[in-house]
Amino acid sequence: MDDWRNGGFGLYVHWPFCQAKCPYCDFNSHVVSRIDQSVWVKAYRTELRRIGDMLPDRLLNSIFFGGGTPSLMHPDTVAAVIETARDIWPFANDIEISLEANPGSVEAGRFAGYRDAGVNRISMGIQALNDEDLRRLGRIHSVSEARTAFDVARACFDRVSFDLIYARQGQTLEAWNHELSDALSMAIDHLSLYQLTIEDGTAFGDRYARGKLRDLPTDDNAADMYLATQDICDRHGLPGYEISNHARPGAESRHNQIYWRYGDYVGIGPGAHGRLTLNGKRHSTEALRAPGAWLESVEKGQGTLPFLALSQEDQVVEHMMMGMRLHEGLDMDRHMLLSGQSLSDSKLSMLQDLGMVERVGSRLRATANGRAVLNSVLRELLTD
Repeated sequence: MDDWRNGGFGLYVHWPFCQAKCPYCDFNSHVVSRIDQSVWVKAYRTELRRIGDMLPDRLLNSIFFGGGTPSLMHPDTVAAVIETARDIWPFANDIEISLEANPGSVEAGRFAGYRDAGVNRISMGIQALNDEDLRRLGRIHSVSEARTAFDVARACFDRVSFDLIYARQGQTLEAWNHELSDALSMAIDHLSLYQLTIEDGTAFGDRYARGKLRDLPTDDNAADMYLATQDICDRHGLPGYEISNHARPGAESRHNQIYWRYGDYVGIGPGAHGRLTLNGKRHSTEALRAPGAWLESVEKGQGTLPFLALSQEDQVVEHMMMGMRLHEGLDMDRHMLLSGQSLSDSKLSMLQDLGMVERVGSRLRATANGRAVLNSVLRELLTD
């Protein structure tokens, strides 16, 4: 059996355009004055068919429209992508079709159009429930607009998630606890809660390098916010099933679980990444980042860079890094099949004695304390 079947098969569609570039964002997004959506429909359909010819007899478990700001896509564009995917692969009976939305680009009619196109889950980038912090984060919506957009989404979809960023400039633990409790009073069944990270190549990264990004919480304060997040969400019935994601049991993001369970996924659109198993070998795929260059490459019959075959070591590392993010943990039997050897008993015993990991049947998972320092735990597990 191909290993990817343990994780499932998904489709990621990247929409590279935004109304404004957020200063913390290092995603492949671009601000333009005009978009010819008919050109993008044609390109997406062409690239889907090209990849589909390589992957017959797959069952599609999920589709995710990410970006950028996919809620700037016309519903007909979304419908065309979904219809093309359905022509290529049979859909799972419970297929999850998600679309990311920003409150500043939400219209009730457009959301209804996405629903009619086949979208059944919305992931909304609210990011903060504080107008001053929204401005600091470069967001173009207000808290009031975010709440209104969320209500519009709830009226159209049974499954609505939203994102918040914590450990922001000047944020205290008390302020975050209050904001998170407010968010949980809104939440339906899923929340994504990310610690602010300063990435090279972003506006925040440049400011930080010049000493201009002040009042960031200390590492200890950020860790306290992380631990408080786990406790508060647990008490509200949305436990963390992954480092940054919380859901009521059964409402986890199926698409993201394909990543974390190390399944296969097609990535189409500028800068999109994928993992595909072809002829028994797993490959990494990546598309050109510039929108114009990607469109030109699709016209020439090659929307991605040459596929890169992953070594056994690459696959072992990726499987470990993905699996240990999940509360369910790493399947150690699968790890042994991928690597050809079991995990070091001495390393496992040392990490268990420190209270960083625990074994549950054939799975290894990080404890609450271990998840707070997961990078250190992974370093121990991945070094000889």
